[in-house]
Amino acid sequence: MFPKYSDTPFVLDKDLGRPQLPKADAYCRTNSEGRPIVELTPAQKFAFDLRGWLLVPGVLSEDEMGPMREHIEQLHANPDSIPEKDRSAIGGPCASLTDHPVLVGFMNEFVYNPFTDGNKSGAIGSQNCYGFRLDSPNSQYRPANEESPEVPNKGKFVPHNGSGMMRLPGDHHTYHAFPGQAKSILTRAVWELNPVKKGMGGTLFVSGSHKSAFPTPEEAITDMNSPFWDTYDCPAGSVLFFSEAVTHSPSVWTNADNPRVAVFNLYNIVGSKWSEWEPHPDLLKEMPAQRQTLFRPVYVNRNVVA
Repeated sequence: MFPKYSDTPFVLDKDLGRPQLPKADAYCRTNSEGRPIVELTPAQKFAFDLRGWLLVPGVLSEDEMGPMREHIEQLHANPDSIPEKDRSAIGGPCASLTDHPVLVGFMNEFVYNPFTDGNKSGAIGSQNCYGFRLDSPNSQYRPANEESPEVPNKGKFVPHNGSGMMRLPGDHHTYHAFPGQAKSILTRAVWELNPVKKGMGGTLFVSGSHKSAFPTPEEAITDMNSPFWDTYDCPAGSVLFFSEAVTHSPSVWTNADNPRVAVFNLYNIVGSKWSEWEPHPDLLKEMPAQRQTLFRPVYVNRNVVA
């Protein structure tokens, strides 16, 4: 039998070293569409902390994905045909991906830090307010072996990042772990809207490198076929989470059966901003109030919607 341990981790707050123990209502129980949040299983938490990435297969239905695929294809082939406010990876039918119940469950666990000053202020999340923010969206539409003159490294083998435990504050590409809890500051959610075949263009990872204490030997990762590299296959509608602190790389899409159609949304803590991107103001106005909190101003003290 494995030993039992508390489900409530002890995490130090800044206030005289007292434990930070937020109330249960600091975590949203439903998303902006009223759908119940899907919490991570113990096995999923363990897998993400171990590897620095986590695949959740088959989250979306075909009815959900069809309009999303069309939107991403138009965004890349003919963006002028889309209303200006929707010309991004969170526009039109893709808006619901920003706070999908599975995504919120992940972010609550690994990105949101329910900071509180104790008696001075409550947690920076509530039932109407997410405790994390969407930093920037991106998308891909890539047929097999397509080159991109606009983005020189798009779809090429370009290993980067790693050793997130060793980076200084302000870098964002960090990963912090304590007994019973871990936080990935800058984290990517990739919605694969078409099937991905293993070794044919999915994202590559050096599993565990988000916590590595030693420099990566260059010869260990310069070859895509090195045993240090891991990747995945998945059905359409899967979501892949990975810490930007883990060593990762794009790769050339070689699957001729279907193009890669994917949405890459980048998330961050509420007190930090990595990119200069902002949502179109008209798109923001159309969003449910709770979803709008993903894009609220970047600061910590009392930055919560009641």
